[in-house]
Amino acid sequence: MDDRPRGSLRRFKRLTLAGLAILIVVAGWVGRKAIVSGIGYSLICSQIPRPADLILVLGGEFYGPRVFKAADLAVEGYAPLVLISGPPYGDGRPEGEFAVEFLTAHGYPKKLFAVFGHQAHSTVDEAVVLAPELRRRRVRRVILVTNAYHSRRADIVIRLFCDSGIQFISVPAPDSFYTPERWWDDRGSRRMFFSEWSKIVGSVLFEYPKYRFSLRRP
Repeated sequence: MDDRPRGSLRRFKRLTLAGLAILIVVAGWVGRKAIVSGIGYSLICSQIPRPADLILVLGGEFYGPRVFKAADLAVEGYAPLVLISGPPYGDGRPEGEFAVEFLTAHGYPKKLFAVFGHQAHSTVDEAVVLAPELRRRRVRRVILVTNAYHSRRADIVIRLFCDSGIQFISVPAPDSFYTPERWWDDRGSRRMFFSEWSKIVGSVLFEYPKYRFSLRRP
């Protein structure tokens, strides 16, 4: 009896099983990469811009993507005013004043901008000091602009600590320093990822309960 057809069938089965095993491994790796990339994108809170009363730029940058993004949104008609928040910089002037000078030098109308100076040096403290200013301006909807890697934390913090009944829309600026699709493979992105999530956890689990307790004290 000729065993060659039977041997060929066995080889075919082995090759098929080996091919399936390879496909499973590759699919698992691709799936893991997709999941890990998705985790990287979790730092970014990006929503569709809508007409608002105000565009708010959080402090920390006055000459880059944040202020350009906010200025462009204003020029496109999403809000009549850009409020640039920030602590003192350089000679003691608020960051926002430098930002306005920078933007007007690039051709943006000065009337689009207002400055809110303060002494806050963290996102939590900034949200707290912004609350009465936004109430004073009687705004109901605000477009929130910050860097992409900072946008998730900013969105969470502003909603928790800026307790003013305002609808916030997060529209982050492009960010060349953070690569969410390969954050684990880039030292700077990896550092940003862990730093931001540790700050988010700290803000939610530690800072916010202290803040709420302070509000209840007589």
